[in-house]
Amino acid sequence: MFHKVLVANRGEIALRVIRACRELGIKSVAVYSKADKDSLHVRVADDAICIGGAASNESYLNIPAIISAAEIADVEAIHPGYGFLAENAHFAEICDSCQIKFIGPKPESIRLAGDKAVARGTVQKAGVPVTPGSKGVVPNQEEALKLAKKFGYPVIIKAKAGGGGKGMKVAHNDGKLVNSFLTAQAEAEKAFGNKEVYIEKYIREPRHIEIQILADSHGNIIHLGERDCSIQRRHQKLLEESPSPGLSNKLRKKMGEAAIRVAKAIRYENAGTVEFLVDENDNFYFMEMNTRIQVEHPVTEMVTGIDLVKEQFRIAAGQTLKIKQDQVVISGAAIECRINAEDPDNHFLPNPGLIKTFILPGGPNVRVDTHVYGGSVISPYYDSMIAKVIVHGKDRNEAIAIMQRALREMTIEPIKTTIALHEKILNRPRFRQGKVTTHFIESIMGTGGPEGAQEPA
Repeated sequence: MFHKVLVANRGEIALRVIRACRELGIKSVAVYSKADKDSLHVRVADDAICIGGAASNESYLNIPAIISAAEIADVEAIHPGYGFLAENAHFAEICDSCQIKFIGPKPESIRLAGDKAVARGTVQKAGVPVTPGSKGVVPNQEEALKLAKKFGYPVIIKAKAGGGGKGMKVAHNDGKLVNSFLTAQAEAEKAFGNKEVYIEKYIREPRHIEIQILADSHGNIIHLGERDCSIQRRHQKLLEESPSPGLSNKLRKKMGEAAIRVAKAIRYENAGTVEFLVDENDNFYFMEMNTRIQVEHPVTEMVTGIDLVKEQFRIAAGQTLKIKQDQVVISGAAIECRINAEDPDNHFLPNPGLIKTFILPGGPNVRVDTHVYGGSVISPYYDSMIAKVIVHGKDRNEAIAIMQRALREMTIEPIKTTIALHEKILNRPRFRQGKVTTHFIESIMGTGGPEGAQEPA
């Protein structure tokens, strides 16, 4: 096992990784921007190094600064968390060249999964279904119109290097397609430095289901069940749960096996997530693979009892998975609500500022992951998520009741947050019945549609 690890991230995920380090007897080194000098992850780590200004490109995306910090601190490994450089193959390669272990998959797996068009072709060869779509990048509007005629409207345009909704547009007719194609290219170039896009048939009212994977360097791959991430706004998840209330055991088994085939096809190692869309007829289609720990990983931890971050460390250290597929047991139900500093009644406008009152819920079966405390200033420079409330119950109904109780106990003032929205979601009959799709928030808010864009997390 490693002796010292640098955490190349901020916020709650940095704190989560630092806690795992402490429990494993690993010394942790935090990096931080000037805006984060008072952040909790800086206080909790064994050491901390400032790597630049508040803007992400001056700090958390600044590869030379992070590598310099790692060399100064003499660490053996870097954990990238999620977001920022977590899925950057170039960063993983630089870590390797500096003889610093990147706690995640190999660069070639990151690169393959990150190229959405290539990933589609790779998983198809592995016998995993994908939505009808272009075989690769669509070069121009004329080709886009031909493909839309072939597949039939609606179609969805996606950035080849995309994520989190940027460079993603839905078109319902020829006129809309031309405009959406150009807009998607412009968004993709601005967000990822790559304007290439591809096209797929758009699935109406799908469920967004993802499968958690663990794969070691000795060829062992298991899945830890699914998470239902259908409740989202502008492709950004708001509430996740495990297991999904909408899957039969037969479909659950098929999707788990398909996820393992995806991991094998890209020679995957470490923790990862295979994401699928499921249509109204229970047909499922590969969407993408996230080559990192997910924001919503705690719901899987709650129902399996497996610490995913500690498993990341063990796999990166060359250890063999100690659990086999037939030993994975899903117990009860778990729900996670993301608490964002946003105003749901004003198109989810970010609401940064000083938190004067910060009261967290507690009691049996409640977990809160946050880097925030009373007196914290929520910065406008980063993602608006400030906490995750995760609960576990013996079944879904009990988990809902515990979450409702937890949210009623939670107070964050004076900034606006998504707490009240989550209470509204939990009270909706459709949610109670498990009848949710990716347009659920649209239906209750009149916002958060498929054509919006938000930073990935």
